[in-house]
Amino acid sequence: MKKSAPISDAESVVMRIFWTRGAQTAEEMFASLKGDVEWQESTIKTLLSRLLKKGALRARKNNRHYVYHPVLTHDEWLAHESDGFLDRLFDGRIAPFVSYFSQHKKLTKKDLEELKRLIRELENGS
Repeated sequence: MKKSAPISDAESVVMRIFWTRGAQTAEEMFASLKGDVEWQESTIKTLLSRLLKKGALRARKNNRHYVYHPVLTHDEWLAHESDGFLDRLFDGRIAPFVSYFSQHKKLTKKDLEELKRLIRELENGS
């Protein structure tokens, strides 16, 4: 996906449906989100329109309805969001991020074991 405006929290809710369920019409998206959010169908259509403009979705006409397909992948979104988070809060560095969580007791024993495993893999070039 080309460099575009960031995806808002509300737009990410819509994108998560595409990433898990694939292509959808606006009506299918409304049904998919029913019970999870209290949005009107017009709100969902507005979000779909914004995502089209940002290049995160594409649409094709199928009879009387548009079918929306994700262009932005979950991995692309995650990379962009995590880079932005690290840049904003930790000057783009991972070590201060991990240090913050370790100082505030947010790392479990399981987290520490996973971090150690990842470090070993990185050191071994895996």
